[in-house]
Amino acid sequence: MQTHPVPEYRFEDYLAVERESTDMKHEYVAGQIFAMTGGSYEHSLITANLARRLGNQLEGGPCAVLSSNMRIRIEAADVCAYPDVSVLCGEPLFHDRQRDVLTNPVLIAEVLSHSTEAYDRGGKFAHYRRLTSLRHYLLIAQDQVAVDVFTRQSDDRWLLSAYADADAVIELETPDCRLSVREIYDRVVLGASEDRASPDGAAPS
Repeated sequence: MQTHPVPEYRFEDYLAVERESTDMKHEYVAGQIFAMTGGSYEHSLITANLARRLGNQLEGGPCAVLSSNMRIRIEAADVCAYPDVSVLCGEPLFHDRQRDVLTNPVLIAEVLSHSTEAYDRGGKFAHYRRLTSLRHYLLIAQDQVAVDVFTRQSDDRWLLSAYADADAVIELETPDCRLSVREIYDRVVLGASEDRASPDGAAPS
């Protein structure tokens, strides 16, 4: 989804306004606020496919799948974001008592678009890496079969596993589950999205 910056705010000011907003989401990056625009049909379909497959496997266990309505706070980077899909395992930790800003996801997934791919791979991943709870970061293309899975290692390095075969199966450790690439792209018409980057619509970096 495209983002557009507006003037600087403190995080608590941003959060107070965001909680009152009923018609638009905004992400917060170190004093700047970026309005989120809607994604394509393919973007929505992939997001729903992933959330459903994860939810089916994790049902009845200690992990929960969360939609893009859940805010994720990365305090170490002074960032608040709305990942396309996130997963929590165990007890949730929240920014405050309102329980609408989570701080300890174990998995985050973003569906890529032309306008945000560079940020999702670069600056946004750098922010997410500062979540000590995070174990997996998934980047999913919407115009081709391509899923990149970054997994945190015991020495805090991140290992990339790239999947470009629809018949491939992605093995995740936390949460413990297996994802079929073909199921992630179920009913997606590859190459159909017309999303394009624009000079004034780039994500923050």
